[in-house]
Amino acid sequence: MDIAPIKFQSAEFITSAPSLKQCPDDIGCEVAFAGRSNAGKSSAINTLTRNKNLARTSKTPGRTQMINFFQLGEAQRLVDLPGYGYAKVPVAMKAQWDRHMAEYLQARKSLGGLILLMDIRHPLQDYDRQMLNWAAQAGLPVHILLTKSDKLKRGPAQSTLLKVEGFLREMDPGITLLTVQTFSSLKKLGLPELEAQLNHWLSADFVAP
Repeated sequence: MDIAPIKFQSAEFITSAPSLKQCPDDIGCEVAFAGRSNAGKSSAINTLTRNKNLARTSKTPGRTQMINFFQLGEAQRLVDLPGYGYAKVPVAMKAQWDRHMAEYLQARKSLGGLILLMDIRHPLQDYDRQMLNWAAQAGLPVHILLTKSDKLKRGPAQSTLLKVEGFLREMDPGITLLTVQTFSSLKKLGLPELEAQLNHWLSADFVAP
């Protein structure tokens, strides 16, 4: 039986949680968005949901400091994780974010996949690799969005995509957990591919490897 595509434009904010203990009930299925503070995470969520005001965006990186939950269906959620790697955030706060994100990624049973956003001009930074390692330890599928792809011409963008694909093959030789695509919130490039991945992860019959 075919499953109806998710209506992402129906997304509604539920709550913000400072840690795993304050998160909503761990039931159903959710997909989390993670990335550096300037990778365009909130913009991607707003583009996906056709709601420019859903996830808070700011010209000041590091403003998303809690785990934000958005309801899609009765048991389907999108999750906006705190942006990481912003230098002006106090060291103690960064350590706290790291601890809460690692705990969430490794202990949240309803987490079906991770959308990891990287600026296509600066992919695979140290925190990005740390995020991939956390996900690998949890056996969590990751789909990478190389954001702001409109900032590069087609040739350099394709070259970066191939470079990241090569890195992922080394981490996951079977190519079962790690995938990547180019994306632009501004031009809405790659939106159908993102929607297809989320529909797959959030569908009732999907079980992570």
